[in-house]
Amino acid sequence: MKYFYILITSSLIIYLILLTFIYLNQRNLLYLPSENNYLDDKIKFEYEEYFIEVEQNIKLKSWLIKKDFKKYKTLLFFHGNAGNLFNRSYKLNRFNELDLNVLIISWRGFSGNSGQPTEINLYEDSRKAVKWLNDKGVSSENIILYGESLGTGVAVELGQSNKFNSIILESPYTSMEKAAKIYYPYLPIKYLLKDKYNSEKKIKNINIPILIMHGEKDHIIPFHMGKKLFETANSPKEFLAITNDDHMLTFDDKLLSEIKKFIEKY
Repeated sequence: MKYFYILITSSLIIYLILLTFIYLNQRNLLYLPSENNYLDDKIKFEYEEYFIEVEQNIKLKSWLIKKDFKKYKTLLFFHGNAGNLFNRSYKLNRFNELDLNVLIISWRGFSGNSGQPTEINLYEDSRKAVKWLNDKGVSSENIILYGESLGTGVAVELGQSNKFNSIILESPYTSMEKAAKIYYPYLPIKYLLKDKYNSEKKIKNINIPILIMHGEKDHIIPFHMGKKLFETANSPKEFLAITNDDHMLTFDDKLLSEIKKFIEKY
């Protein structure tokens, strides 16, 4: 019996140490700016590079594909959890085929930017990007919010204002808490997690057109999460189930055509 209590006590101590470590280091586990899960491609578009100031001494490396602000809508691209702007070149190449302006920003802590990525900070980064476009003469009503993976939580947060043209979500999660439980089912995530990104709750407040795209074979964010968001969202809404795709959508001609139809519809 004595050894049993020693075993239980030792296990509890180890578990508490694990909880403490994860709580203190969770943002290093959540945000992965140095990893690349995306498909590099040769850049086939012309762009201007800007550094958008979000705080004193913190600027976001950003690329602008500008065609005509007055004639075309502008897609504001919030990228996912890993890699840098070059890692999205295969998507930007396809967007460049559309009558569309594109601004892609990199989060603080990503692409060599200073600063710490957190939920609050990413929200602030996105708002400063909108203001930057507004200052360039782009009205919010002509801005399409585009969220990729991690960036979907930011797009949903911003979309609640209902002042934008529309919102496109690629491989979205319902909440960071539910996504984290997939990887850490043995932890009390609800009480540990600092950055919640509760899109399932917030999407109910959005009343602009929504397009949700999700690969049925997604092994990072389950397909059912994208489907759940779609079911929860208000109309008008559209859902694209990509049969053979994983988390990284391939952006073939068929997918680009569907995105184009959505953009032109609204």
